Amino acid sequence: MKGMITAPQPLAVDAGARVLADGGNAVDAAVAAAFVQMVTTPRSCGVGGFGMMNLHIAATGQEMILDFHGKAGAKVRPDMWEDGLVRENPSGYGYTLEGQVNERGYQAITTPGTVAGLYKAQTEYGSMDWREVLQPGIRVAKEGFEVTTGIANNWQKPPIGSETSPWVTVGKSAYEGGGPIIANPDMAETFAILAEGGVDVFYHGDLAERMVQDMERGGGFITLEDLNGYEVTVSEPVCADYRGYTVASNRPPGGGAVILEMLKILEGYDLAAMGHLSAEYIYTVSMAMKAAWTDRANFHGDRAFVDVPMEDLLSEENAVQWRKRMDARETITIPRYHVQESADTTHLSVVDAQGNVVGLTHSLGSGADVVTQGLGFMYNNCMNCFNPVPGGVNSIEPGKSRTTGMAPTLVKMGGKPYFSVGAPGGTRIVTGILHAILNVLDHGMTATEAIAAPRFDCQGDVIVAHARIVPSVCEQVKAIGHDINRSLASYGGMASVHGIVINPETGELDGGADPGAAGMALAVG
Repeated sequence: MKGMITAPQPLAVDAGARVLADGGNAVDAAVAAAFVQMVTTPRSCGVGGFGMMNLHIAATGQEMILDFHGKAGAKVRPDMWEDGLVRENPSGYGYTLEGQVNERGYQAITTPGTVAGLYKAQTEYGSMDWREVLQPGIRVAKEGFEVTTGIANNWQKPPIGSETSPWVTVGKSAYEGGGPIIANPDMAETFAILAEGGVDVFYHGDLAERMVQDMERGGGFITLEDLNGYEVTVSEPVCADYRGYTVASNRPPGGGAVILEMLKILEGYDLAAMGHLSAEYIYTVSMAMKAAWTDRANFHGDRAFVDVPMEDLLSEENAVQWRKRMDARETITIPRYHVQESADTTHLSVVDAQGNVVGLTHSLGSGADVVTQGLGFMYNNCMNCFNPVPGGVNSIEPGKSRTTGMAPTLVKMGGKPYFSVGAPGGTRIVTGILHAILNVLDHGMTATEAIAAPRFDCQGDVIVAHARIVPSVCEQVKAIGHDINRSLASYGGMASVHGIVINPETGELDGGADPGAAGMALAVG
């Protein structure tokens, strides 16, 4: 088998699989698929966005996290929005400011990192030529792809900064009842420029000049110096042991350390004996979620600006203290100013024949609704999840990255890759990945079973559960002492988890794609 790829977008999965079939490695496949994702889900990800990659190199055993997060522009001020704060949203989903300046428009945009991150990964660890890897994305953007009429109509509305929509209808589907074929010639041209000019043209060349001119016209915070000075942060993953496995994920401002803290707390309980999705299980896992979210709200931030006490947070002593509070049925209240981000993100996992493993999560937040005329891509709105009140761990500062739920994660057995897993879905990325890991490690599920199983999430006073968690169990959870609500949805709404389990003895690959999304896992023979 030449490998496997799983992601929420079938066209991207197909592109990545073709790269693997043609002899490319996991990094080549991931980058090729990522550029197709940018075309087919342009409000979820793009070259105007940000992301994180968890990379395992089989030949050397090298493991690294590439963090290419959006950074606040040089023109921001820590107190600039304090007087415009209307409220912190009760759901924890960011902050409401007067005029929605942190959500929509030029001031919502941070310095994009996606091009820098993907270029660094592919040119340093890929096996193909950068120009070749971008061809599938260029082709889909130029020739178009089938979408629903509703989505197509939405895309044809002119965004801020562009006189016309970059998305154009180029034909009708040959399938009865199908939607139009949508192309983005401007995006195709931008990708072609990137294919030839690489990272320099985006951060130093013609594209950089055009982006900054637009930012100046629109009153944005990003300067040419911000683009010129952008750098990808490369670090070793943060790791924690869980029942004999090693779980490796990203550090703050990413969400991986939150998953690791939840696992450290839960390691003190016999979850398998409780029974999967029993009332006691739901309550225990939910309280571990709340405990780690509390520490995240108090301590996590961009490590270039904040001293995050990782060793203490992932220590057995901290886990024991949280277990004592949980066992005493003590109320755990997550401090407000904890924020959630949009679910408009995407993820992919890839394993190749050599054993290289890539987990890539990239996003626009929910998009700033800004498109520079002629470039065809939307910018991120990462400013929406900064705390507008100065002095906090996640408050606004020039050059700073805000916290995110992104957490491409690799579970290892005996030092070998065992389970690559990640998701889009805002801060529910963290809890979605947690469920998948528990389902594989504690409950012995396959990748498909682990990802398709009902999920629940707790980041506040109420546990939110999939409708497939039966009402009688929910009543038992309430009797234990915590409110719980079943959502109307049986699938979806709680991250879109995708992952690949690797048999450490045979190398056999077992892929899972979230049934709440439209994606798939595809093996390459």
